Amino acid sequence: MLGNYLIGLREGLEASLVVSILIAYLVKSGNRAALAPVWGGVGTAIAVAIGFGIALSVASGEMQFKTQETFGGILSIIAVGLVTWMVFWMRRTARFMKAELEGKLAGALSMGRGALFAVAFLAVGREGLETALFLWTNISNANNSTEPIIGAVLGLLTAALLGYLLYRGGLRLNLKKFFTITGAALIIVAAGVFGYGFHDLQEASLLPGLTALAFEPSHWFAGLGQVGQWMQTALQGVFNLTPQVTIAQAIAWVIYIIPVMFFFLRPAKPPVTATPRKQTAGAGG
Repeated sequence: MLGNYLIGLREGLEASLVVSILIAYLVKSGNRAALAPVWGGVGTAIAVAIGFGIALSVASGEMQFKTQETFGGILSIIAVGLVTWMVFWMRRTARFMKAELEGKLAGALSMGRGALFAVAFLAVGREGLETALFLWTNISNANNSTEPIIGAVLGLLTAALLGYLLYRGGLRLNLKKFFTITGAALIIVAAGVFGYGFHDLQEASLLPGLTALAFEPSHWFAGLGQVGQWMQTALQGVFNLTPQVTIAQAIAWVIYIIPVMFFFLRPAKPPVTATPRKQTAGAGG
């Protein structure tokens, strides 16, 4: 539940920031009449993302077991790749997002309502499709539990509230720190999904070693009663661990999280500024 809450919160806040920037620009520039196509683009993007998630669920539900595990494993790895790219992209370009979106919107204003619709649709749609894919892979691994869905919805609602408060000026949020903290947390969640993808491929008999176990989380909390069960559920929910973690799954988790977390938390290099050349004597005629 916590992992899906973080996904919904972070991805939802990115989309909320995009929407608030677009709306604030139109309102401040006296173009309230252009809000309708922007809201239309936002609503269409949300509908497409929801439809994409439903289509994934329907398609996977009609497959045989091995095909379903293959489908889920491949999509899990693809989802991790997209989320990893998004985390690094947001870390690098968050400070320029406002200027970039306002520049695109200014150009779209001169091109008409269709261009405004397209800017809003593409800006929100990219976030929506990434969120739908990553949440689907997480929820499909939850063995029909409703907690991941509840967590994702709560995260999205929290993001919508934060986006509204930021728009109204009632909240001052250090976005750089926020996206760094949530990005690191999301990398931990993504590492679990990455390992789970390899586990799915093992269950589909595409990879060997399904019976070669690294550890079983249930053994760590044996004898702790109800508290142990809660701790085991929390651990498996956050780190996406299966009841029996295979060696290949554990290796995939480590191979992903160590380099990705290192490069994500590594301080950014300061920009290199060119030093003016000294004019040589006698130059310039």
